[in-house]
Amino acid sequence: MAYFSLRSSRVTAPLVRARLSSTHRRHRFHHPIALKMDAMDSYVQEEADKIKVTRHQQYDTSYVLSPTTVHPNPLEQFRAWFKSIKDEVHEPEAMTLSTATASGIPSSRTSRKSRELSENPNASLVFYWQEVHRQVRVLGKAEKVSREDSEVYYRSRPLGSRIGAWASKQSSVVGEDELHQHFKDVEEHFGVHEGDENKDIPIPDFWGGWRIIPTEIEFWAGKPSRLHDRVRYLRIDGTEESPEWKIERLSP
Repeated sequence: MAYFSLRSSRVTAPLVRARLSSTHRRHRFHHPIALKMDAMDSYVQEEADKIKVTRHQQYDTSYVLSPTTVHPNPLEQFRAWFKSIKDEVHEPEAMTLSTATASGIPSSRTSRKSRELSENPNASLVFYWQEVHRQVRVLGKAEKVSREDSEVYYRSRPLGSRIGAWASKQSSVVGEDELHQHFKDVEEHFGVHEGDENKDIPIPDFWGGWRIIPTEIEFWAGKPSRLHDRVRYLRIDGTEESPEWKIERLSP
């Protein structure tokens, strides 16, 4: 789904897998805790024209987040947070990617990402780690990663995902059984048989990755009574390899 490009002092966001055509791969982002329907009935009220949620989630993390406790470099701060929560959070690399068309029409998670990034490179990422009541928001401009980086990531994927990259034209209209047929056609084309996990499936010409070069990064830690800790880094100067950041505390 994604991998992290944390290179020296270069501040980059994760490499986000995308088709370089008019389609884009799906970013999975979901809450890992499955709520039972009988529990939901206690705070979900359905009406004719709306669904009302009456539960008020209370956050409480012991982590103290302030401009005086964070690292001067937001990349290092993200690295520290990610390492500390990776064993507590299901799929910590999952994120919401938001883009917009050249005319400003937004979309999040799925659909048209690569095309929109080509038209309008402004984008944002949000990592929400429910289990530890933390969140990271990234705002910046996207750029294509090298073909070499895309290929390294592609070859790390399971065989089925590599076949799926060829078989699926993401977000295009597809018939009920058409996708499965495309998948079988790709298997046949490359001579894939059961147990061929290490089969060499080349990376498609239309498949590649993007990364976001941040201009703003916000770290959020949930606190009781909605008095959340929020710290924002704003890029103010410096070079691409060694940016300078203004660090501020934001009101909840």
